[in-house]
Amino acid sequence: LTGIERGFLWQALLRFIHLKRWTESSNICTSQGVTTCQQCLAVHPTCAWCSQEGRSSVSRCDLKQNLLNEGCSKAALEFPSSTLTIQKDAPLSDRASGTADDVTQIKPQKLYMSLRPGDAQRFTVSVKQVEDYPVDLYYLMDLSYSMKDDLARLHTLGNELALTMGRTTSNLRMGFGAFVDKTTLPYMFMYPPEAIKNPCYGIDETCQAQFGFKNVLSLTEKVARFTEEVGKQQVSRNRDAPEGGLDAVIQAVVCKEKIGWRPDASHLLVFTTDAITHIALDGRIAGIVQPSDGQCYLDNNNIYNKSTVLDYPSLGLLTDKMSENNINLIFAVTDNVSSLYKEYSQLIPGTTVGMLTGDSGNVIQLIEQAYAKIRSKVELELLGVPEELNLSFNATCVNGEIIPGLKSCTGLKIGDTVSFSVEAQLRGCPKEKSRTFTIKPLGLKDSLEVTVNFACGCDCEAKAQVNSPFCNNGNGTYECGVCHCHQGRLGPRCECSVEDYSPSDDANCIPKTDSPLCSGRGDCLCGQCSCHANEFGQVWGKYCECDDFNCLRFKGALCSDNGKCSCGICQCDAGWKGESCNCTTRTDTCMSSIGLLCSGRGNCECGVCQCTQPGAYGATCQKCPTCPDSCTIKKECVECQHFKRGQYTADNSCNRICKDEIKVADKLETKNAVNCSYKDENDCVEYFQYYEDESGKSILYVIKEPECPQGPDILVVLMSVAGAVLLLGLVGLLIWKLLVTIHDRREYKKFEEERAKAKWDTVRNIIIKIKPSYTKNLSFKKKVHQQNIAATLK
Repeated sequence: LTGIERGFLWQALLRFIHLKRWTESSNICTSQGVTTCQQCLAVHPTCAWCSQEGRSSVSRCDLKQNLLNEGCSKAALEFPSSTLTIQKDAPLSDRASGTADDVTQIKPQKLYMSLRPGDAQRFTVSVKQVEDYPVDLYYLMDLSYSMKDDLARLHTLGNELALTMGRTTSNLRMGFGAFVDKTTLPYMFMYPPEAIKNPCYGIDETCQAQFGFKNVLSLTEKVARFTEEVGKQQVSRNRDAPEGGLDAVIQAVVCKEKIGWRPDASHLLVFTTDAITHIALDGRIAGIVQPSDGQCYLDNNNIYNKSTVLDYPSLGLLTDKMSENNINLIFAVTDNVSSLYKEYSQLIPGTTVGMLTGDSGNVIQLIEQAYAKIRSKVELELLGVPEELNLSFNATCVNGEIIPGLKSCTGLKIGDTVSFSVEAQLRGCPKEKSRTFTIKPLGLKDSLEVTVNFACGCDCEAKAQVNSPFCNNGNGTYECGVCHCHQGRLGPRCECSVEDYSPSDDANCIPKTDSPLCSGRGDCLCGQCSCHANEFGQVWGKYCECDDFNCLRFKGALCSDNGKCSCGICQCDAGWKGESCNCTTRTDTCMSSIGLLCSGRGNCECGVCQCTQPGAYGATCQKCPTCPDSCTIKKECVECQHFKRGQYTADNSCNRICKDEIKVADKLETKNAVNCSYKDENDCVEYFQYYEDESGKSILYVIKEPECPQGPDILVVLMSVAGAVLLLGLVGLLIWKLLVTIHDRREYKKFEEERAKAKWDTVRNIIIKIKPSYTKNLSFKKKVHQQNIAATLK
């Protein structure tokens, strides 16, 4: 057989053993063959141990109710249960009044848990962004020569900056710091000697001497001081293109007393530059090899005095210190370096990036937008969580929808409350009996302190008797009702020596007829299996049938490294499932950029999207040529975000689904954007553009004025209607006249024919009738003549 075929056969065999064991016994507690109380508790949270004397060691580990039914007393029952107790649960605050000492933004604040291995407890964390929270704003500026016009511009913006931030808080403090780079070669000009004091020597200007970082103005409520100190500053000049900004950031973060950070305020650190920055290990160029230690080194003049001693800090150190001191970093940088700082923001939590104009004229708008973005998001961070403890989160944001696998909410307004359901599961037993960790919102001082007691041991272990008389006069340690025999002794009471071997005892070591002795993995001594040591792991059980290394593997890893192998069965950690624990229960990896699971076109299985919509593909089924295009999808976001109407507004899903930034434009002119249009409820044609920048941020440019159909001209309508009525009347009259004329002509023709016929008959009769009348009676002549005429006419 080839290696692959052997692998398949081995997997099939393991599956068969797995099914066979579960068929033979569905009671996981008794099927594991454990021999100690601690092993029993680790099998499953439902297992209990009976330490009562005189009981068979085989049946000591069982379900709690089974042990009680079999006569085990409650006093001898070891069954620690997982518990959760909230120790501090102050209500959330609505508003910060004066100071934030008594402000509570997270609930609860302290809780205690006791966890058994494999067991879990759930609790809920609520977070609220209170109104009028105090703000400390420290402006950290690059004073290299290229920032000369930016410094002049900042001098005029101090009062406006304070006024703008004053709209969000009534308790604002502002400070100012500056940086250039390390004061040694090759970072600074040192020749000619005059260039040390005036780096602009030779270009007919005066600059201040180069420095690493200095705290110009500590945080203060006096805005006039900010403007005054900025006005006193001069730019400097360094030799190479990158600046020493990270040196300045780490000092501004950790020097809490020097800078004046208040523990009960929101901390904003605004970092402005037009250049890239040196990072860790760049100091080797100057022979600086000592790593930054994250300590404060500002001297009495508030100048960083370890610039030439310590290397630039790493991003990891910077992240830790920012989290420790609750700092929100805002990168306000120019377009030419924005891509680098966007990459930094992906690595440093709580960081935002804004695009500066050439003279920093828009820095106030950037700070205002960045602060609004910070306040619109709540993200939990974990500090000091033990490796053996697995935490999983479900977020409930403003619309009330539960989003599995997330520990953050976006699109919030000040005053909104969000909650997170947290499940804590103990995967294993650490050495310590208890540990404390912290859950806190990123950038806030408030936190939840969680103390976990690991219920891994048994109370009866503390009563163990070494060399106990119960164990054949001192041949073992009596613990929890079981004798743990010394080397060379076996038996329930250590009554047998391994030297006293008898073949007749082998029958007790064979589970079934024709089965190998001790499953082929041990020796039968004194009628008891003594399992062999194995280089791959532990072998145990009455017949050495159990081990911790013969479980299903995935990609070569036992239980996918996401669980524990116990007697051929993978016991998965929290957040994982499947026979080999290779299927994650997380769904955040399936969340698309529009906030929908698999873009609404598939199902999330084992953390991967399985697209069900015909034609859909991509990691989150976000691509689908035959599906409604981006214009159709983004149309609803334009409706709800810009016009505050539409389906997403009606069902309160706008903040969850639409993460786009809305901008109003006069015309469609953005390059590399998708041009879209649609008709709204008023029959107006709305035009917008859908654009994604390099960082993947989605922007919707909405045209200010839609194209709406013009109203009808009333005079034209009236004249048209009157003309149409007149025309129809004339046409009707003409038709009537034509019909009457035709009818008259037909009647006249008929009349002529009848008259001609009547005239011929009348002439003949008159002649006949008149002649005798005329001769006989002249007096009657006139009368007869009149009658004849009347008859003729008739």
